[in-house]
Amino acid sequence: MNDSLPHLVDGFLTLLYLVVACISCTVNDFVLYCPWRMLKSQTMKRVLFIFLSIVLLFGLPLAGCQEPQTTPQATPDVPGSGVLNLYGIDPYTLDPAVSAEMTSHEYIAQIYGGLVRLDDNLEPAPDIAERWEVGRDGRTYTFYLRKDVVFHDGRGVTAADFKYSWERACNPATGSRVAGAYLGDIIGVRDVLAGKAGEISGVKVVDDYVLEVTIDAPKSYFLSKLTYTTAYVVDEANVARGGEWWRKPNGTGPFKLKEWQENNLLVLERNERYHGQVAGIERVEFQLWSGVPMNMYETGEIDVTGVSVTYIDRVTDTTGPFHQELQVTPELSFSWIGFNTTRPPFDDVNVRRAFSQAVDKDKIVSLVFRDLVQRADGILPPGIPGYNEELVGLDYDVDKAKEWLALSEYGEASHLPPITLTTSGYGGLIPSSLEAIISQWRENLGVEVTVRQMEPDRYLYYLKEEKNEMFDLGWVADYPHPQNFLDVLLHTGAENNFAEYSNPEVDALLDKAGVELDSELSLELYRQVEQMLVDDAACLPLWFGQNYILVKPYVEGYELNPMGFVMLNEVRIKGD
Repeated sequence: MNDSLPHLVDGFLTLLYLVVACISCTVNDFVLYCPWRMLKSQTMKRVLFIFLSIVLLFGLPLAGCQEPQTTPQATPDVPGSGVLNLYGIDPYTLDPAVSAEMTSHEYIAQIYGGLVRLDDNLEPAPDIAERWEVGRDGRTYTFYLRKDVVFHDGRGVTAADFKYSWERACNPATGSRVAGAYLGDIIGVRDVLAGKAGEISGVKVVDDYVLEVTIDAPKSYFLSKLTYTTAYVVDEANVARGGEWWRKPNGTGPFKLKEWQENNLLVLERNERYHGQVAGIERVEFQLWSGVPMNMYETGEIDVTGVSVTYIDRVTDTTGPFHQELQVTPELSFSWIGFNTTRPPFDDVNVRRAFSQAVDKDKIVSLVFRDLVQRADGILPPGIPGYNEELVGLDYDVDKAKEWLALSEYGEASHLPPITLTTSGYGGLIPSSLEAIISQWRENLGVEVTVRQMEPDRYLYYLKEEKNEMFDLGWVADYPHPQNFLDVLLHTGAENNFAEYSNPEVDALLDKAGVELDSELSLELYRQVEQMLVDDAACLPLWFGQNYILVKPYVEGYELNPMGFVMLNEVRIKGD
């Protein structure tokens, strides 16, 4: 999910890049954390895409067993009355089926819910489904819904609501660009997406509280996919209002949308009838486009903020006032340069290798990010199952880069066609990390790369169709599985394969790894795939990220997980 939000930069750069970020959850060189990640309850994207500049600096589940899964009994909690104040920007949409970028996901995760969610260990756990069973064939899932779950208006949620929601998400008229990626394992989904059927044949309503789902093959990550927003339940009557019905959403999540003044204020209020842990705060107030987040944090206007490189010395000073409020957490994410492999010159693997080995990532990590990110040689970040410490990357080597270019069909830089890199933003200003990369291509290869900016609110939605020869992106795990990186981003025909990369050998191994039920064998196949992709220069991995945030001492329960999320219903304000 790619991910993409207001960037915590200072002064003019802050205000400028906040506009650039808009709805795209993009991150620039100066950002050590994007405060919007705090809303992430399921893994997205989404695609969260992150601006090449990243980033993340600031921000395997096994197949279901034969035994039914059950919901642990939670200790009753008494809700508090506090208000959590956060920085935010306007969502692009609050329709779970359509949302494909981080900004919208963040609100959606609080307002809606699905059959399952990711627990503190990032494994699928019961949500609206109190338990499930998996057939002996590993393909049939039977979900047993809780009978106490209601939409915000009080209507009970049934299995038929999920069938409607998923079929609506897959209906071509809905316009979802992610339904195939996250629901496509279910038998019949492809027919609905293609307009050949109106119902998903693999989804059967057994009774009001039992839903049977059949997938095309046993897959260890299927339940994790259902934690993505596309699988959330929506109220058919709510949708039937037509137009932008989602401006008054009737969800099932721990918060309700109380108020939304565009470019000013968005308020979520506690859902007292929530079936899970009722929020420990009365409401969350997002100050939209309200100034420089770090300044607002210092003056007490917001309770959480990301930390910019400018402030990093100040907040890491053990004798300073902010050190005790600093949280640093690794994130399952990476930033990368994509090559358009469908047209020259990057349909030539030797050109891709040349551009990859002409970039000194260590220098950029040190000078631009001050070593607050980690150089990426591969695609899978540390901490993800299947991470390969022995992976052999395409190291920085100018002489080798020139050799690759000489071996290409072009022979030398002067024979290359014009090359443009597509990025997200406005106004022509680009992050210093991207400037550094372009400068290195110029100095090391003698290639001049121009930049074209695309509006942030369109970037992730239209990048595949409108990209030039290269583009920059970031990705934060939607769920902690290598399939969510390697298959989702680089399998032939995948919806999030923005580069339109295609390699039959890679596809065959990915397909094999996806259905291999032996966890270790599956992970070894994914490691093989990653090495093949790196050798083929399918993309140019740049760096892995971390989250750096400040949290006021009176805020309890605000702790980022490795995917950069905090569910806000777990937060409390001391004294309330």
